[in-house]
Amino acid sequence: MSPPNNVNGANDPRNLAAYTVAEAARYVRIPAPTLRAWVAGQSYAKHSGRPPFRPLINAPEYDPPRLTFNNLIEAYTLRALRTKHAVSIQAARRAIDFAEQYYNIHRLLLDPQLRTSAGDLFLEKYGEFVNLSQSGQLVIAKLFRDYLKRIELDGFHLPARLYPFDKDVDKTIVIDPQVAFGRPFIARRGISTAAIVDRVNSGESYNDIAADYDLDPAEVEEALFYEQAA
Repeated sequence: MSPPNNVNGANDPRNLAAYTVAEAARYVRIPAPTLRAWVAGQSYAKHSGRPPFRPLINAPEYDPPRLTFNNLIEAYTLRALRTKHAVSIQAARRAIDFAEQYYNIHRLLLDPQLRTSAGDLFLEKYGEFVNLSQSGQLVIAKLFRDYLKRIELDGFHLPARLYPFDKDVDKTIVIDPQVAFGRPFIARRGISTAAIVDRVNSGESYNDIAADYDLDPAEVEEALFYEQAA
């Protein structure tokens, strides 16, 4: 069975406008003004000579902007491409435009075939790779799949879960649009990281919280690190 053409379908929880820009930015570790520009675009004074910055991520609500889980994945992927693979915003935009024009891929940053190598964007196609930042030149290249290791796919090979904490080797913290209203939680027990922080801020100890939720104290610590590392 093929995945739906509109990525997930209008009624899929991954497409619900669930996050403010501030929330989404905190969850995926992006400065809020940067994410706002990626979602809403940015204009400049006429005398600056700079053209308007067109949005890279299409959110369903713009006044004020609210993002979906799929938007969260797009933002996380774009951040990973920029910080881990030195892909410029200009190259990312060329890749997005090229994929839409020539391959009818309307949301490249969600596409499971997206790969990175040496600062270029690649689209896997028929066993070869299209170097999108070189206008479609076919190349054979070694794949770098670092960012995909933290995105769990469903049966359609579409994003289903995000493990957003880069330091979380064991994937303790997860974001799932079908659990906890899409807020981060401890994967093993389904306890929201915000609930952990609230109890610690109320003066409770790591051990008491861990005992109440049947958690390891290290999981409580991971939740705190994640929530406070913005």
